[in-house]
Amino acid sequence: MNGRQKATGLVLVLVLPRVNLLDLGGPVQVFDAAASLGAGYRLRFVGDETDATSAQGLRLAGLDGLPEIAPGDLVLVPGPRLTSARPEAPLVSGTVTRWLREAYENGARIASVCSGAAALGEAGLLDGRRCTTHWSLVEAMRLRYPAARVQQKVLYVHDGPVSTSAGISAGIDLALSLVERDHGPALTAAVARELVIYMRRDGSAAQISPFLRYRSHLHPAVHRVQDHLAQHLDSAHTLAELAAVAHLSPRGLSKAFSAAIGISPLEYQQRLRLERAAALLAETDFGVEAVAVRCGFRDARHLRRLFAARYGMPPSAARVNRS
Repeated sequence: MNGRQKATGLVLVLVLPRVNLLDLGGPVQVFDAAASLGAGYRLRFVGDETDATSAQGLRLAGLDGLPEIAPGDLVLVPGPRLTSARPEAPLVSGTVTRWLREAYENGARIASVCSGAAALGEAGLLDGRRCTTHWSLVEAMRLRYPAARVQQKVLYVHDGPVSTSAGISAGIDLALSLVERDHGPALTAAVARELVIYMRRDGSAAQISPFLRYRSHLHPAVHRVQDHLAQHLDSAHTLAELAAVAHLSPRGLSKAFSAAIGISPLEYQQRLRLERAAALLAETDFGVEAVAVRCGFRDARHLRRLFAARYGMPPSAARVNRS
C-alpha cells in the first residue's frame, strides 16, 4: 500500500442508493463552508450509477462514475438506509467495495457517516480498526464484522486513514474534525461559527479545544477578538489593543468576554497558546524553546511554568506521550 500523502482537497462523496439526506448534506455543508473560507476543498459526487434515490425519496441525478483515486484524496461515505436483506447478502454492490478497497490501497483517506460504516465493513477496511456507527447498528456491526473493534458512546473515531462517525448529526462533528486535521482549529472554529453549530469531540477525548469550546456564543465583537487572537498567537496584545479590534472600550471588552465565555480576553489568549503548544509538542519535533516562541510565550521557562499549572505535567511529558 502506498504511504498516505498530504491532503489534496478533493472530497469524493460516494452517494449510495437510499442515502440519508442529513448524512449527506451535513458533512458536505461543512466542507463547502470551509472552502468558502479558503480551505481549498473541492466536492465531487460519485456513484456506481448516475442516479440515486435518497431514503427520503429525493432523486439525486448526474452523479459521476467511480474515478481513479490519488493519494491524499478523501472519500466520504454518507450512510444509506439499510434494508432487512438476508444476513449473507452484500449490503453494497461489489463495484463499490472494490472501489473502496482500491481507494484505500492508493493512499486515500476514507470516512463514513452513520450506516456508511457498513460499506467500509463490506470492503474489509474496518478489520482490526476502532470504528463506530449509529447506536442501533453497533451489535449488528459486531456480528457481521467480528474483526472490527466497534465502539459505543463516541461521536466519531479516527483510526489511521479510516474515520467513522455515529448517527446523523455526528457526521457534522466528523467533518469538522477532518477540517481541523487539514487546516487547524482556527479555521475550523470559523466554519463552526459560519454554520452556527458547536463542535463536539468524541467521547474518548479528555477535553475540548479552547479554539472551539468558547465559540458557541453570538457576540460579534467577542468573535472578532477571538479570531484576531487565534490568527496572531505569537504576538503580544494589550487589553487596549484588543478593545480596538472589538470597537469597544477596554472595560466594555472585558465585560463582553465575561458575559459571552466566562473568562477574560487575556486568559482566553493564554488557553489558546497552551493548546497550540501542547499540539506542537505532541505532533512535531520542535524543542520547548521553539514552541515557546511560536506560541507567544516570553521564553521556555514561562511556557514550562504555565504548562505545568494548566496540565499538571511539564512540556517534556507531552512530548513523551505523543501518540
